[in-house]
Amino acid sequence: EEIERETAYPDGKVEKVLKNGCHLIFFPNGTWKKVGSDGKTITITFFNGDVKQVMPDQTVIYYYADAKTTHTTYADGLEVLQFSNGQIEKHYPDGKKEITFPDQTIKNLFTDGQEESIFPDGTIVRVQRDGSKTIEFSNGQRELHTSQFKRREYPDGTVKTVYVNGQQETKYVSGRVRIKDKDGNIIMDTKL
Repeated sequence: EEIERETAYPDGKVEKVLKNGCHLIFFPNGTWKKVGSDGKTITITFFNGDVKQVMPDQTVIYYYADAKTTHTTYADGLEVLQFSNGQIEKHYPDGKKEITFPDQTIKNLFTDGQEESIFPDGTIVRVQRDGSKTIEFSNGQRELHTSQFKRREYPDGTVKTVYVNGQQETKYVSGRVRIKDKDGNIIMDTKL
C-alpha cells in the first residue's frame, strides 16, 4: 500500500495514512492499530500476539494468542468463545449458556439453575435445581435419580426402583411386583 503521509509523535507513536484511506498507527511497545478506510473496521495487534477486531456492525472479535482462544461479542450481546481444543461456548444475553465439547456433547446451562446435556449417542441428561436427574437413553429407557431413589423405566413398561436404603422394587407390565432387600434377598414376589 502506498503511504500518503507519515507522522511521528513525541511519545514514539507513528501514524501512516495510506492512499486507500486506511490509517496505521504503530506504538513504541510493538502494538499497532489499523483503521479501515470505512473508519469502522479496526484491527489492533498487541505486542503479546493478541488481536482485537471491531467490525462495522460492532461485532468484536478478540483472539488470545497464549490461550489460542477466540472471544466474539456480537452487537445483540451474544458471546461466543472458541477454544483451541475445539470446545465452543455460547453465552446468551439472557444468561443461558451452551457448551459444545470436542466430542460434540452439548451442555445447556439455564438461568433457572437447570442443566441439560445431549450426548453424541442420543442420551439426554437433565438436572433440576433440586439435584434430581432424568436420563433418557437412545434405546428408549429412562432413569430418574432423586435423593430418595433411582428408578429405571424400560420401553416394555417394566419399572425398577432402588431406594437409598438399598431395597429394590421391580414392577412388571403383567402386574407382578418383586421386592428385594439391600442384600438382594427376595422379600416379596407376587408371581401371577
